[in-house]
Amino acid sequence: MDDRGGHVITRQIEDELRDAYLTYAVNVNTNRAIPDVRDGLKPSSRRILYAMHDEGLTSDRPFDKCAGVVGEVMKNYHPHGNEPIYETLVGLAQEFTMRYPLLDYQGNFGSIDGDPPGAMRYTEVRMQKLAAEMLVDIGRDTVDFRPNYKESTTEPGVLPARLPNLLVNGTTGIGVGYMTRIPPQNLGEVVDALTHYIDHPDATLDDLREHIHGPDFPTGGIILGQQGIRDAYSTGQGGITLRAKTMIERGKDRESIIVTEIPYHTKKNKLLESIAHVVNEKIVEGISDVRDESDRSIRVVIELKRGEIAQVILNQLFKHTPLQTTFSVLMLCLVDGRPKQLNLQEMLYHYIEHRREVVRRRTAYELRRGEARLHILEGYRTALTYIDEIIEIVQASTAPAEARIALVERFDLTEVQASEILALTLGRLTGLERQKINDEYTDLLVKVEEYRAILESDLLVRNIVKEELLTLKEEFGDERRTQIIDDPGEFSMEDLIVDEKVVITLSDTGYIKRLPVSTYKSQRRGGVGVRGMATKEDDYVESLLVASNHQYLLCFTSSGRCYWLRVFEIPEASRQSRGRALINLLNLSRDESIARVVPLREFAEDDDRTLFFATKKGIVKRCSVRDFSRPLSSGIIAMGFRTESDYLMDVLLTEPRQDIAMVTSNGMSIRFAQSEVRVMGRTAQGVRGVRLRDGDELVRIAAVEPEIDPDAADEAAEPADSFLLVVTCNGYGKRTPMSEYRLQSRDGVGIITIKTNDRNGEVVGARLVSESDDLLVISSNGYMTRMAVSDIRAIGRNTQGVRIMSLQENERIQGIARLPKDEDDEVNRQEKAIEAEES
Repeated sequence: MDDRGGHVITRQIEDELRDAYLTYAVNVNTNRAIPDVRDGLKPSSRRILYAMHDEGLTSDRPFDKCAGVVGEVMKNYHPHGNEPIYETLVGLAQEFTMRYPLLDYQGNFGSIDGDPPGAMRYTEVRMQKLAAEMLVDIGRDTVDFRPNYKESTTEPGVLPARLPNLLVNGTTGIGVGYMTRIPPQNLGEVVDALTHYIDHPDATLDDLREHIHGPDFPTGGIILGQQGIRDAYSTGQGGITLRAKTMIERGKDRESIIVTEIPYHTKKNKLLESIAHVVNEKIVEGISDVRDESDRSIRVVIELKRGEIAQVILNQLFKHTPLQTTFSVLMLCLVDGRPKQLNLQEMLYHYIEHRREVVRRRTAYELRRGEARLHILEGYRTALTYIDEIIEIVQASTAPAEARIALVERFDLTEVQASEILALTLGRLTGLERQKINDEYTDLLVKVEEYRAILESDLLVRNIVKEELLTLKEEFGDERRTQIIDDPGEFSMEDLIVDEKVVITLSDTGYIKRLPVSTYKSQRRGGVGVRGMATKEDDYVESLLVASNHQYLLCFTSSGRCYWLRVFEIPEASRQSRGRALINLLNLSRDESIARVVPLREFAEDDDRTLFFATKKGIVKRCSVRDFSRPLSSGIIAMGFRTESDYLMDVLLTEPRQDIAMVTSNGMSIRFAQSEVRVMGRTAQGVRGVRLRDGDELVRIAAVEPEIDPDAADEAAEPADSFLLVVTCNGYGKRTPMSEYRLQSRDGVGIITIKTNDRNGEVVGARLVSESDDLLVISSNGYMTRMAVSDIRAIGRNTQGVRIMSLQENERIQGIARLPKDEDDEVNRQEKAIEAEES
C-alpha cells in the first residue's frame, strides 16, 4: 500500500503499453473510425443527426447556427473537440462528398476545389428531408438507447435507418490497424437489389448485380471495367479505376478538351496543378492553355496547340494526372460491435435484418399501446352502459379512492379502467362522444389484430420492409451519375445491355450519339419537328440510321477506309445533346469523315451478302461481307478511286437477289440487277453505275427486292417495300410505286423520279418504304420529325411532290431514315394515341 492507502501494481512497462494501446485502438475503431453496418454511421455522425432531431432542426424548420449544433453535440453526446465535430457536420452536407446529403446548409461549406468551410459561427444548418428517414420511428422503441458519456441523458446506439445509408452514401475512415472505404451506390439500384433479396433470400451475387451495376459517385465520372467492381462486391475489397468525363470541342483551327466531371475525392485545384506540372515539365506536350471556367458545374478547358490530336493528349493526361485515379474499396463495418469485412450480399443481409428488427419492435410497441388503449376503451364502454349507476356510486362515495374501489368491485374493472372512468368529463357523455368511443374501439380492434398478425408472420414483416423501401425510391430515387464502360480484356457489356433499337445520328464534324427510337413520337406530315441534336459553329447532322444495340457498325469514311464499332459503345445521349466526337471512339485521321455506317449482327463464313459501294460520281462496286470481319484499329481500305476529286458517298448491305436503285440530285434514277456488278476486292475501284450529266451527282442508292412473278400461286405481285420515297432540300417529297421503275442496264442516264425545280430544290434523300413504315426527317438545324409514310401521298414519277416538313429561313432538309416495320407495336400504338390527342 502507498501513503494514501491505495494499491500499487508492479508491471513491465512493455506489457502496460501493449494493453493500454490495445484498449485505445479498440475504442478508436469502434467509436470513431468504422461505421455500424446497420445505419452506416460512425458515432459522431449519429450523434449529430440525433442532436439535430432532438432540437427539431428538420427540413421544414429555419436554419440554425452550426456553432449551436456543434455545442449541443459536444455538451451532451460527443466529448471531443469542436473542430472534428464541425468537420463531420460539414461532410454530411457537402454534395460532392455525399451521394445523398443528409444536411442542408447556408453559407460557405467548402468546395470541390478544396476550399475550407467558413467558421461555424457564420454558417447555418438543418436536416435534409431524406435525413428524417434515418430517424423515423426512433421514439417507438425501435432501437436501444444507452446513457451518454456523463449519464445525464440517453442516446441511441444505432438509428432505425429506413434509408440504406451505408450502401447509398458509403464512408471512409482510418482507425488503428484498420481502415474502411466504402463507395456510394445509386439509391434506386440499391432498393431494387434489396427488394429482390427480400423476395429471393438465396439470390447470388450475379443476381444482385443485375440491379446494382456499380458505385455511383456524387461527382459522376466514368468507371473503367467490371473486374474491380466484381472484386469489391464479391470479397469486400478491390480497386475501381475512375476517369474524368471529358468531351472534345473543335474550334475553327484547333481542338479543346473539356472536363465536365472529375473522379471522386479529387480536388479540382489539385487537378489543375497536376496538369500544369506535366505541361511545364514537358511530360505532356501539345497543350497551349488550361482554364477553369467552372461555376456551379465543372468546366475545365484544356486548349490544344494547332494540329494536335485531342485523343492522344487526353490519353497522356489520363496516364499522368488525376484525370484517372483508382478508388480502393475496403468494405469494413462493425457487425455486433466487431470490425468485419463484408461483401455486397452480407451488407444487404445485415441491413435487411436490421430493418426487420425495427419493424418487429415498432409493431410490438404499437401493439402494447393498442392493447392498453383497448383496455381503457373497454372501461369507457362499460361506463357508458351503466352510466346512471356509476354516477350514483360516485355521488355516494366520500373520496375518489372510495369511488374507485367501488367501481372495481361492482363492475369487475381494473384500477386503470376505474381511474380513467373517474377522469371522464361530462362532455364525453354526449351521444357524439359515445359514438367516437365506439368507433375508436372498433378501429383499434382491427389494428391490434393486424399488429398480432405481423408479429406472427415473417413474410408480412419482409413485405413491410420492402414497401417502405419502394416508397423511399419513389420519393428520393434519381438517375445514375457515374457511367460504367468496358475496359479492354473485360467481359462484354452486351450481357448487361438490352438489345433495343436506337437512332444513331452523326454530325458533319464527326459527333455521334445514340438514343432510343421511342424518343421520337410520331407527328403529322408538314410538322415543324422536335429537336434531335444540338448544333454549334455551323455544324449540322450529316446522317442518321436505325440499328440495335448489339449490332456491329462498319464505319466507312469518305476516303474509302473502314472502321469497326459496336453500337452500344456509342454513348447514349439526350435528344438535345451534341453527342461524342468520333475521334474518341475511332482512330480517325484528321482529314477523314464518316460517309456511311452499316449495322451488322455478325460475320459468318457462309454469309453470301455483299457490301455495295457508290461514289459521288456514280462509280459502284461489290465486296463480300467477310472481307470486313476484322478491321485494324487504324482502319482498312474499303475502296479505291479513279480520280482524286471523287469520294465514297454511300454503302449498302445487300442480298444477292436484290436490284440496285440509284437516285441523283437532279431527280434522275436508275434501277439495274446487282449481278451486273461482279464481286471485287477491297482495293478495287469499281465500275460506272449511273451516267451523270453536268452538275449532277449521286445522292443515294437503295437495295430493291426483284419483281415477283404475278402468276406464282399465293404470291403478292409487289415486293414488301413497294415505294421509292424521295425528299428534296426545300422540304418536299413523294413516294412512287417501284413498279414504275423498269429494270435497265447499269451505266445509263436513267429516268425522272421527281422534278427538281425552284420550289423543290435538289434531291437530298431517298428510301424504299412501305405503307406500314414511319419516316424520320432531319433538318440542317438539327430538328427531327417522325411521320407515317401513309401520310405522304403516292404519286407518279414525273411530279413535284408534297410538303414533308416546314422549314425555317435558311434551313434545309439534311437527311431521312425509315423506321423498320418490326418496331415494337406497343410503342407505335402509344405514339399514335399521343399524336391523336395533340391533333
